[in-house]
Amino acid sequence: MEDYLRYIPHTQKDVREMLEAVGVRSIEDLFGSIPKEQRLSKPLDLPGPLSEPDLIRHVQGLESPILTSFIGGGAYHHFIPAVVSHLASRSEFYTAYTPYQPEISQGTLQAIFEYQTLMCQLTGMEVSNASMYDGASSLAEAVLMAHRITGRKKILVSEAIHPEYRKVIQTYIDPEEQEVVLIPYLKKEGRTNEKALAQFLDQDVSAVIIQSPNFFGVIEDLKNIGEGVHKAGGLMIICFSEAIAYGILKPPGEMGVDIVAGEGQSLGIPLSFGGPYLGIFTTNEKFIRNMPGRLVGETVDLEGKRGFVLTLATREQHIRREKATSNICTNEGLCALMATVYLSCLGKKGLRELALMNLSKAEYAKKVASRIKGCRLTFSSPTFNEFVMEIEGDPENVLERLRREGIVGGLPLARFYPELNRHLLVTVTEMNTKEEMDRWANVLEKVLK
Repeated sequence: MEDYLRYIPHTQKDVREMLEAVGVRSIEDLFGSIPKEQRLSKPLDLPGPLSEPDLIRHVQGLESPILTSFIGGGAYHHFIPAVVSHLASRSEFYTAYTPYQPEISQGTLQAIFEYQTLMCQLTGMEVSNASMYDGASSLAEAVLMAHRITGRKKILVSEAIHPEYRKVIQTYIDPEEQEVVLIPYLKKEGRTNEKALAQFLDQDVSAVIIQSPNFFGVIEDLKNIGEGVHKAGGLMIICFSEAIAYGILKPPGEMGVDIVAGEGQSLGIPLSFGGPYLGIFTTNEKFIRNMPGRLVGETVDLEGKRGFVLTLATREQHIRREKATSNICTNEGLCALMATVYLSCLGKKGLRELALMNLSKAEYAKKVASRIKGCRLTFSSPTFNEFVMEIEGDPENVLERLRREGIVGGLPLARFYPELNRHLLVTVTEMNTKEEMDRWANVLEKVLK
């Protein structure tokens, strides 16, 4: 029963005390006034217990039909344990805004400190800030930080990075001071073209940015790229949109990365029609003075008791504007808290199990999709929980016919990559059952005939 929800919180001691209060010896005695022939003499014929996700799915299905979704591309449908919303809804966390008298907000500071610790463990880096708006703005801040550190102009950006993240970078930078150079992806593998990247590496490069898993779900080879970047004197920035992947992937920090920026929505934060989300930002301690946002530290007071302080706050509301590293004015405190509760509940082992579940389910979906006539997998490289497939026919028409059957079949890629005009990005998480994947494949097969 440990894997299922329990609805009866009373201990045996509680039950005994209640029975004594009403003057009976057992629960059976409570029903003594009901004739035996009117009482149930055998257990009800009920189905077995359900796990929390299955129970929620069942109850929601009673209310209205549920669409089966295979769409991701930076926003992922993961299960969120009930404890996350329960704790985040407590009254002491209602006001998640910046504490302007931080040292009297010990609970808020401790929650942020724990969040920072978990983000460092997740990414393998030395320091984390107190969270940012979202993955896209976090990555843009990393680009600005690299420019401050190196003083160089050129930024090499992989085309396999989330297209909307790339647009945010272009919005943030001053084109007179920084220049974005796009590095193509390999058409067969779906990874960043390392040879093309090497051709652009020179003494003007401020940073190289790679996403892993990238927008296609493909896992990049970071080690080889990082070595070349550092030889040229630039910084290596890794971004991500699917944080669950680092339950099984080697943390970027173990491969010599300088800055890690990504999206934390997968860590216990609902989709909510586009926000609010959670920007993760971690780096090495030597760059701490150039890090945007704020940082909470641990200390002891005059009595030797553990306490928390706002150690660094290099934003314009705290210091002179011309000295500020960023004008970001919030720490997404409530979202950071939810991610902290979520990861604390899962633990290292649980996060690994969840990541493996996502991986295996996506691999099953790839397997059934590859058997469909008129459908083929596009890239040969290993992927995490999403993959690209090419279909015969108009993707928009195919998706519309799938929607009529209650299936959101994937994300069409033509608006992001014109050369992929017959391709879909398909995402599978732990929330997709085998039955849903089989039904998706069967309907897709009929549509493509």
